[in-house]
Amino acid sequence: MRAPPAIRMLIVLALATTSARAAGVNLSWDACTSEGGVQNKTFACNTNSGNRALYGSFVLAGNQPNFVGLEITVDISAQSDSLPAWWQFFNATGCRKAALSAAFDFTNDPATACTDPWSGLGVGGIGAFHTYWTSPQVPTGNPNEAQIIVAAALPSNTPQSLSAGTEYYGFKLLISLAKTVGSGSCGGCATPVCVTLSRINAVQSNGDHEELTVPVAANLATWQSAVGCPGSSAPQNVTWGQVRSVLR
Repeated sequence: MRAPPAIRMLIVLALATTSARAAGVNLSWDACTSEGGVQNKTFACNTNSGNRALYGSFVLAGNQPNFVGLEITVDISAQSDSLPAWWQFFNATGCRKAALSAAFDFTNDPATACTDPWSGLGVGGIGAFHTYWTSPQVPTGNPNEAQIIVAAALPSNTPQSLSAGTEYYGFKLLISLAKTVGSGSCGGCATPVCVTLSRINAVQSNGDHEELTVPVAANLATWQSAVGCPGSSAPQNVTWGQVRSVLR
């Protein structure tokens, strides 16, 4: 039995929508998701040198002719009873108080599949790091979780024009490997951890904004092969087989 023409047309339109690049956010290690970023990072915890970079990117549903900044929320969940010392950034008594930073300079990235909205002019940083021990606490109140709030902006006289459907670099979170081994090291580097990009709010100079909370490909990046992470989700794709079954 064939579906009525009107229903068939709606299904074809739905397929076209899902095949286009949907609005949302991506999070990956090493690179922008569409430029080869990976979802899991393993580390032998055997050096204090260098850092590991998380890339957050976003795709808008609508054009923004006067884009000026981003408000970003990243959630951390350790697979342990409490947040390991290695992941306790910024806490007054934390072991690795200066081991996390944010960056918005993508001039050395390839820009082959992701586009730089900052043009080297973005400024910002980490506005808050909430844990069980801070005031205010992490919203869940769980001792094994943390929340990072990041903000970035362009100079008010240099707004940028962004287009719907394009994947833009948003931010980098740089995690230093300092105090991993040896004297004064902090425990917990080997603990599996889930990192979820929960929200990007893209703001224009007139106050208009678009809040993005769903993944384009993946809003979850894991450390040391964490599994069963909370707060992650994946876009639902309609397969051609499903469409054919309705069209018959």
